[in-house]
Amino acid sequence: MTDRPPHFRFWPKGVARQLRVPRATLLDYLDTAARRYPDKPAIAYCGTLVTYAQLRQRVDALAAYLQQRLAVAPGDRVMIASQNCPQFVTAFYAVLRAGGVVVPVNPMSKAAEVRHYALDSGARVACVAQDLLPAIALGEDDGELRGVVVHAYADAVDASDDVLPEWVKAPRASLDDARLHGFEAAIALGLAPAELPLSPDDLAVLPYTSGTTGHPKGCMHTHATLLASLASSAVWKQLHVETVTLAVAPLFHMLGLQNGMNMPMFLGATAVMMPRWDPAMAARLIERHAVTAWSAPPAMVIDLFSHPEAEQRDLSSLALLSGGGAAMPEAVAAMLLQRHGLSYNEGYGLTETASFLHANPPARGKRQCLGMPTQGVDSRIVDPVTFEQLPPGETGELVTRGAQVMKGYWRNPEADREAFIEIGGQRFFRTGDLASMDEEGYFFLRDRLKRMINASGYKVWPTEVENAMYEHPAIHEACVIAVPDGKRVESVKALVVLKPAQRGLVREEEIVAWCRERMAVYKAPRVVEFLDRLPKSGTGKILWRELQEAHRAAAQEQT
Repeated sequence: MTDRPPHFRFWPKGVARQLRVPRATLLDYLDTAARRYPDKPAIAYCGTLVTYAQLRQRVDALAAYLQQRLAVAPGDRVMIASQNCPQFVTAFYAVLRAGGVVVPVNPMSKAAEVRHYALDSGARVACVAQDLLPAIALGEDDGELRGVVVHAYADAVDASDDVLPEWVKAPRASLDDARLHGFEAAIALGLAPAELPLSPDDLAVLPYTSGTTGHPKGCMHTHATLLASLASSAVWKQLHVETVTLAVAPLFHMLGLQNGMNMPMFLGATAVMMPRWDPAMAARLIERHAVTAWSAPPAMVIDLFSHPEAEQRDLSSLALLSGGGAAMPEAVAAMLLQRHGLSYNEGYGLTETASFLHANPPARGKRQCLGMPTQGVDSRIVDPVTFEQLPPGETGELVTRGAQVMKGYWRNPEADREAFIEIGGQRFFRTGDLASMDEEGYFFLRDRLKRMINASGYKVWPTEVENAMYEHPAIHEACVIAVPDGKRVESVKALVVLKPAQRGLVREEEIVAWCRERMAVYKAPRVVEFLDRLPKSGTGKILWRELQEAHRAAAQEQT
């Protein structure tokens, strides 16, 4: 990299180019906030408020229970499986206080998947919502748990709030196994945790990647890697103690864990937490709590601002709308700016980078852009085979290094060898994303390394086609996939969800013709299929790989 990368010409004013990573732990920030703002709401959830003083007291009591009743020792892995709720936050920080390592589990995981997380991580203790207990295996064998602390969402809600879903209001159930421990009963004992000499370099979180092949892999994040991401993001986005965030992305995922939970604790701010995504509820909460910042994928933003409730609520408190995971369609970005005066600040990060890595400068952002490497981050575009650095404009693999990059994959040296390379004596992480950099040093995603469509030798990037299709006035969502084609190797197929008012009025052939008028013929979908909905992950990303594999299998059966 040159001494002066091109993006420094457009660097945000007041932001240092290098990152000073705090030599602290996540717990230090919770403790500081509890001392400075004991009566301030740390969490607003379903009609209730949890102050910083209350949160710290509950964290300490649960940490002590984990130590004294469940024998959690420093370095032990502890799983947390739950929808978003204050108990998740309490459990997360309690595990850290006990010296343990949090293994966040997707609440949609099935029993076999949970068993893999337990077996691979070596976790023997978990904190679990009562509705997720059927996926938990109790016992003494590998992959089984010797103790589970169980919570009910209803214990954290105001029962008078009649807009809550029934599963949130479900009363606490009795526990009929000695290995199951009540969450509130554990805290009610008021035990005091042992003081431990925690270090910023201690392993703190072991999130598992979804994985494109094989089993998910655990990403080793320390307090320092997590805080590097938080410190950088807070300065870049100008977040502060009076920030009010909307915490809707699932807390098991890095987007939610970092932006919805750890960032408010880092700042001493307030998190307005939702149990699960609901655009109508989100609109009401933004108005009720004067939410100022929201990090969300484009799919959630589209859902909110296209919902009738959004037109009836005062959303003017929103000052920062940011996110990533997919490019924001040009048409939607223009609507946000024209109707609400909001610019969607796109960024880029991965589970392996603790979320925040790239971002657009707030005052000079580019649409459908990954932004630029943030403080202390060195990202490059290289040939995926030779790892030679490519010039601006050429597409290659994005590799990166920075203080927020994970230490490696948990007990998986083979995966580390595939994921890390050395360039100029420095260790770079291979993101697996195909991107390009323009002359000004801004990065643009072209696709996942394996998501290219080969149409008669021409390279087609599905994301580019999808973004163009969002310009069509009848299209609500679109997913472009590759399907086998005997003559062209692969063909471009578009799976489309129409806006409700347009269903039955638009034909597939019309969409194909519209696309051919606006893009090269080899890029335009040859086939369009209408669906009622597109499958999404817990964080709102469209599951394109699942759709592609299903349609490929169907095509093969027909041949």
